[in-house]
Amino acid sequence: MSQSEPGAGADEAKRGFRQLPIGRAIAAAVLGPALLAFLQPASPWVALAVALLCAALCLVPAPHAGKAKKEEASARGGEASLPPVAGAVLDAFPEPVVAIDRHLHVRHANPVATRNFGEFSVGEAIALRFRSPEFLSALEIAVGTDGGGKATLVEGRSSGRVWAVDVAPLAVAQGQTVPLFLLILHDRSAERRIDRMRTDFVANASHELRTPLASLIGFIETLQGPAREDKVARERFLAIMREQAARMSRLIDDLLSLSQLEMKRPPPPGRTVDLAELLEDVQGSLAPMIEDSGLAIETDFAAGDHVVDGDRDELLQVFSNLLENALKYGASGGRVVLSLATDAEDPNSVRATVRDFGRGIAAEHVPRLTERFYRVDVESSRTQRGTGLGLAIVRNILARHGARLAIWSEPGQGSAFSAILRKRKKTDREQQVRLS
Repeated sequence: MSQSEPGAGADEAKRGFRQLPIGRAIAAAVLGPALLAFLQPASPWVALAVALLCAALCLVPAPHAGKAKKEEASARGGEASLPPVAGAVLDAFPEPVVAIDRHLHVRHANPVATRNFGEFSVGEAIALRFRSPEFLSALEIAVGTDGGGKATLVEGRSSGRVWAVDVAPLAVAQGQTVPLFLLILHDRSAERRIDRMRTDFVANASHELRTPLASLIGFIETLQGPAREDKVARERFLAIMREQAARMSRLIDDLLSLSQLEMKRPPPPGRTVDLAELLEDVQGSLAPMIEDSGLAIETDFAAGDHVVDGDRDELLQVFSNLLENALKYGASGGRVVLSLATDAEDPNSVRATVRDFGRGIAAEHVPRLTERFYRVDVESSRTQRGTGLGLAIVRNILARHGARLAIWSEPGQGSAFSAILRKRKKTDREQQVRLS
């Protein structure tokens, strides 16, 4: 153990005493009266100068206070520091990057990290910023070895973001005992969301197919066994089996349609559709269903041009689905209204609405209506031969057309589904004719 130089302890004590405001105040209180007594015969101006000197002694900051604070912060945050050139390089990274030392204290954070996680203070513990025990434990393991490692950061439920974190050692200077480590964060939220959607889709599709399949297998076993010679039961069971097979066929058709829509490119420019004519064709194709429902179909087409850019077959599928839903779930309202008008928010768009006056939908269900297999009432949907994919298909077709779906519903008042599509762009010649 090395011994300190003679007088070093006394000098350190004096320096500490001077750095304390109370120490300087005591020194001024003792020295001031003594000097005034010694200088009593002197001029009053000298006494005034001594008094001001004592006051200044109390007010002037300690000479080494700023340096002491910096040394203390450096000791608390680790010995390593980030050179300015390295900081400038990290600031240019397109992903969040945070530099920490072996004690898990922040030494630097680039602007992307600041935008995503808020301001970082140099020397603060990383645990104050990311309160995830699993993440911090993985960091400790990675920092414990000079080779670095990987970690996963899952933010709170409000954001739902998931980050894959690479922990890479960074030697900022040769011979330093405490190196720095870079936390390079990659946003994996979209991939995680897609994986979850894929898993949910497979689970839902399997469930929807399993139910009719189980029904078919049960009836087949019954026909092969107890009802082998029962002609009445055989006819009844075969009718049910036919319905279940048709249900599976509809589901498979909708799944294929949805898959094809997601793989298709947007319709090429130049194709136009007159929505007034299209809605009349939709009524004609669903005439038997309209007659069976007993609902009256009313039209409210505003004057003007209702021609939009789009693919006729796909838009025919959109409004067929919307009208079918209105006939199925709005039967208690007595009527369905088809309307066309210029959109109030965008004069260059047409709002085509299918409105029923049935029982309506509660507000908490409306945002989820376009999700695959989402049903407000499962039993009612199955009774109406729904697959739970109709509105998902509508949403995808409209998205391909650069259009959007607006849904309004009020329990007891009915529902309105509006497709908002861009009007056809008129040619220069058509515009000249209109101006003339």
